[in-house]
Amino acid sequence: MPIGWLTTHDVFCSHVPYLVPMPLLSLAPVLTLGDRFYAAVAPARFPEHRLRFRNDRWAARIGLSGLTEAEWTARLARFEDPPGLPAPLALAYHGHQFRSYNPDIGDGRGFLYGQARDEADGRLLDLGTKGSGTTPFSRGGDGRLTLKGGVREVLAAEGLEAAGVYTSKALSLVETGEELTRGDEPSPTRSSVLVRLGHSHLRFGTFQRLAYLGDADATERLLAYACEHHYPDLAALPPAEQAVAFLRAVARRSARLAASWMAAGFVHGVLNTDNLTVTGESFDYGPWRFLPTVDPGFTAAYFDHAGLYAYGRQAEAVLWALSRLGGTLTPLADEDALSEALGAYPGAYVTAIADAFLARLGLAREEDEADTALVQDLLSWMAAAGVPFEQAMFDLHGGAARTNARARSPQADAYAAAFEPVRARLDAKPLAASARLDDQYWDRAGPEGLLADEVEAIWAAIDERDDWSAFEAKVRGLRAKGAAYGLDPLSAPTGHVAGAHAVTE
Repeated sequence: MPIGWLTTHDVFCSHVPYLVPMPLLSLAPVLTLGDRFYAAVAPARFPEHRLRFRNDRWAARIGLSGLTEAEWTARLARFEDPPGLPAPLALAYHGHQFRSYNPDIGDGRGFLYGQARDEADGRLLDLGTKGSGTTPFSRGGDGRLTLKGGVREVLAAEGLEAAGVYTSKALSLVETGEELTRGDEPSPTRSSVLVRLGHSHLRFGTFQRLAYLGDADATERLLAYACEHHYPDLAALPPAEQAVAFLRAVARRSARLAASWMAAGFVHGVLNTDNLTVTGESFDYGPWRFLPTVDPGFTAAYFDHAGLYAYGRQAEAVLWALSRLGGTLTPLADEDALSEALGAYPGAYVTAIADAFLARLGLAREEDEADTALVQDLLSWMAAAGVPFEQAMFDLHGGAARTNARARSPQADAYAAAFEPVRARLDAKPLAASARLDDQYWDRAGPEGLLADEVEAIWAAIDERDDWSAFEAKVRGLRAKGAAYGLDPLSAPTGHVAGAHAVTE
C-alpha cells in the first residue's frame, strides 16, 4: 500500500583510587580501527564545573551511579583518564549537509571519551561529548556548547525516550562558567559540556569519508568493525556478502527510527548524513521540535527554507541518506545487490509505522495493510481536525477502554462525526499486552508534552533566575509518561545527588 506523505569484560582499572570499578573498557575496541579514523585530542579546561544534570538510571547501566559529585565531575567534565583510551578521540567523518557534500567536518566540538558495556545486555556503548573544546576538525569554531543547547539536548533525549524512540541518552550536563557569543541566541550566553551515551558514533558520514579518500581497505576494516560490534550475526561473512547484509540491516533499523520519529510527533531538523548512525539510533539534537498539530510540512530548523527535513519528509530523507551509505560500499560488493538490499527500506517502514503508532496507542498489532491504513487515516483526520498531536495520542490511548478520556478532553468536540470511521476501527482493536491503563498517568487531565514555547519557558527560568525546578519537573514528567506507555526502558528510580540537578522519579 502507498505510504503517502509518511514516506515523502572488561573492568577499567584506574590509577585514581577513589573511582569504583565499572564496566568501562580497559581497551576500547575503537582503537583497533587505527588512527586513520580519529585524532587524539586534549579536553578543554573550564573555569567552573557546576553539575546541572546527571542521569543516574543510565549511569547505573555502566557502573557510574555510585560516584560522588567530585568523582562524576572528574570523569564527565574534566575527562580524566579516558576509559580504554590513551586520550580522547575526535572522530573523522564527512557528510552531505542539506544534500551538499562537505569534506571539511568531523568532531569539531566533541570527542569519544571512552567505551563501555551495557550491564543489562552487553551492548558496546560510546561516551561522546559535546562542547568539550576544539579539535583538528573545529574549522575556526570555539568548540563550546551553550547551556541552552545542553538543556535542549537533555530534554530532547528524555522526550524521545519516553515516546519509545531508540535514542542516545543525555548522561551528564555541567555548566562551565564561560561566556559564549552566538549569532542565533542572545549573547553573551552561558556555557556547558554535555556527555551522551550512545550505541555508536559510527555515522553514514564515517563511511563517506573513506569513499571520498578512495580508501577501500579502510572501508572494509570499518565494515568489519561495525558488524563485529553492532551486527555480530554478520561478522563471519566475507566482505562482499557482509556489505550487502549490513546495508539491508541498517536500512531496516533506519526505517524503524524514521517511523518512531513520526509516532513521537518529532522533527529532528537536521537529517544530514553525519547525523545518522549505522545502528539506527537517534542522536545529535540541534533545532528539534515536537509537532503542535499534524502538519507534514512542519519544519524544525529555521534555516530549512525548502522543508527538506519537514515532518512528512523524514522517511524520504533517511532513505536518501541510506543510498549515500550504499554508494560507499560499491568497492566491496555488487551494485545491483546493494540496490536490492536498500529495497528493504520501504517494506520495513510500512511495518514500522504501524508498530510505532499502535504501540503509542496501546493497541494490539494485527495485519500490516489494515494497520498502516488505520494510521494513515488517523493522521489525515488529525491534520484536518487540528487536534494537538500529543493530546490525540493521550485521548486515544487504550481505544475503547478509555472513551472517558475523549469525553473530558479539551478536544472533545473534535471526536464527533468526522472522527467516527476512524474511531470505530480504533475501538475494535484489542489492547496491547503491554498496555498499562492502571497507571496514574492516565488519570491526568492531559498529556506531558514538550512544545517549543514550554522549552523556551524552562530555559527562561534557568537563564533569568537560575531556577531549575521546571526543568527537573519536566524530566520527571517525561519519565512518568514513558513508564505509563510501557515504552520506558528502566523501572528503577534515579538517585539524587546533593548539589546537582539529578532528577528523581
